Amino acid sequence: MTLSKKMYINGTLHSGHASVSIINPANDEAVGEVSVADGALALEALEAADAAYDSWSSTSISDRVEWMMKLKAALKENETHLRECIHLEMGKSWASTQGDFEMLLDSLDFFASDIQKQAVETLEDKEGTHTHVLVRESVGVVAAFLAWNFPLLNLAYKLGPALASGCPIVVKPSLKTPLSALAVGEICQQIGLPPGVVNIVCGPDQEIGDAISSSPIPALLALIGSTETGKHVMQQGATSIKRYSMELGGNAPVLIFDDADLDLAADIVCGLKFENAGQICVAPNRVFVHSAVAETFYQKVMGRTQAVKVGFNRNEAIDMGPVIDQQAWQRIDGLVNDAVAKGAEVLIGSGRPAHLAKGAFYAPTVLKDVTRDAKIYREEVFGPVISILSFDDEAQVVRDANDTDAGLSSFIFTADDERAQRIAKRLRFGEVHVNGVKYAIHLPHCGVKQSGVGVDCSHLSLEEYFTVKRISTALGKGQA
Repeated sequence: MTLSKKMYINGTLHSGHASVSIINPANDEAVGEVSVADGALALEALEAADAAYDSWSSTSISDRVEWMMKLKAALKENETHLRECIHLEMGKSWASTQGDFEMLLDSLDFFASDIQKQAVETLEDKEGTHTHVLVRESVGVVAAFLAWNFPLLNLAYKLGPALASGCPIVVKPSLKTPLSALAVGEICQQIGLPPGVVNIVCGPDQEIGDAISSSPIPALLALIGSTETGKHVMQQGATSIKRYSMELGGNAPVLIFDDADLDLAADIVCGLKFENAGQICVAPNRVFVHSAVAETFYQKVMGRTQAVKVGFNRNEAIDMGPVIDQQAWQRIDGLVNDAVAKGAEVLIGSGRPAHLAKGAFYAPTVLKDVTRDAKIYREEVFGPVISILSFDDEAQVVRDANDTDAGLSSFIFTADDERAQRIAKRLRFGEVHVNGVKYAIHLPHCGVKQSGVGVDCSHLSLEEYFTVKRISTALGKGQA
C-alpha cells in the first residue's frame, strides 16, 4: 500500500513544492509519498493562522466545541485509515495504533468539556472603589512541532487545547511519520473547518522549523522532542517575545526495593520498554534494584523479555515493532556495545532478532551491572533496552536517581508507603509513579530541569493557551 498525502494550509490541501517518500522501518519499503514545504510556504501557513485569529478567537465557546465534536465524529469514521497510516509509517503493531488514535478523541472530548468550565474571575477591591475582573483570552497563533514516536497522540496534546482556547495552530509533524497528521488535515478539509484555524505542514526540520520559530507571528511555540531540539527552537524563537511549552527528553529512574512486588515491577518495566520499541519519553532508562532481590528480578525480566513477539504483521498478535530507522538502530546498538565494554553484561538480546532479515528491528535486550560511566546511563536510549543496576543504600540510590539533567518521569516500587512518599518528595522529576503507572488526558504531563517547560494534558495545559487581562472599572464619577 502506498499513500499519497498533501499538506493542509488555509483550509485547502496543498501539494507544496516537492515530495518525499515515507519508508516503513519494518521492511524498508516506501509506503507513502507526501508533499513538503519550504520556508516560504511555512510562513504562508503562519500568515493564514494569523489571519484567522480574530474570527476564531472571538467564535463562541459553544461554536468551537461544536467544531471539535464535528471533527471527532469525522475522525471516528476514518479510524481504520488513520491507524493504517501509523502502522505503515512506524511499523508499529496494529494493536498499539489504537491507543495513539484514541488519545486524539480523548483530547477533543476533554478540552471541549474543560473550556466550558472557564469562568470570569473577580478580585476584591479592599478600598471599595473599583470592580476587577480577570478575563482569559486566546494567546494567539500556536506553532507545534511534533515528535515521530506517537504521531496522533502528540498531535492530540496540542490540537485539543488550541481548538478549545481559540488559538489557530500550525502543526509541523516529523517528516519521519507525517502520514497520519496529514490525514487529519484531509479530514479538517472535508468537514469544512474554517480556513487557517488548523494548518499542517511538513518538510526539512531545520528549514521549516527555523522559519516558523523565528517568525514574530507565533505567540506560543510548543514542542515534543529532544532537549537539544528544545534549545534550538528557543534560540531561533528569540526574535520576539514568545511563550514556550516543551516536553523534552527523559532519563527515567526506577527504584525497586527489597519489599517490592517484583512481578508488578517487571510487568511495568518490560511493558514500557517494549511497547513502541522503547521509543517512549517516560520509559525506564535506569533500573535500580535492591541487591537482596536483584537475582530474582533478573529472572522475571528475562522471562518476560523472551516472550516478547517482535515483527510486523497486522494479522498477528505482535508485541513490538521496529525502531524508527537504521540510524536509530545504530545509535541503540552503539549504546549497548559501549555499556558492555564498560562492564555491563547482556542477559538477553542485543542486536538484530535472528528471525528478521530486514527492517530496523532491535532485539528486546536486558543489561545488568550497567556502570555509571556508560553512555546508556547518561543518555536516553529510546529503544528496547533495559539497563539494571543494583543498590543497597536508600540515600545513595536517590542521589543516583537525581544525578541527571533530565527530570520527566520516575518510578518507585515498595510495600512501605512511608518510604515511597518520602522518596517521592526527594526525586527531582515532574512525575513520580508509585507501585504502578498512569497516564491520561486529564492528568498533567510535565518535566523539570532539562526535560522541558509547561504542561501537556489536564486543565493546566489549557492555561498555557490563554493570556490574562485585568479589567478594572471605577465605581462612580471621578474615582481613580
